[in-house]
Amino acid sequence: MTQHGHFHWNELMTRDAEKMKSFYADAVGWTFDDMDMGNGQTYWIAMVGETPVGGMFTMAGPDFDGVPEYWMSYLSVDDVDAALEKAKAGGASVMREPFDVPGVGRIAILRQPGGAVIGWMTPVDMS
Repeated sequence: MTQHGHFHWNELMTRDAEKMKSFYADAVGWTFDDMDMGNGQTYWIAMVGETPVGGMFTMAGPDFDGVPEYWMSYLSVDDVDAALEKAKAGGASVMREPFDVPGVGRIAILRQPGGAVIGWMTPVDMS
């Protein structure tokens, strides 16, 4: 079970998932399970043995024009909607309002004061 305030998930946003899968398989021994995103895209779950340790998403489309590849971190919070209200009151701006991912949890993307981007989520194992 994930605890409030702990980092829960990390996800690589890349332009070439096959290249990065090969890189991480060779470099750290990850294997990958695929998850159909339902829009013709595949989300790759990085595994160490039977344990999921991160994800990988191919950046495609105009929303990602000019965006460099990066790792996105997600912080676990008990109630993403309530936490987001506190974050906004503290000067954060919302980049993506809370949304639900079946079997994963409720997620919001925000820009914290100072400019860094982070995901906050209430994982299904906390709800």
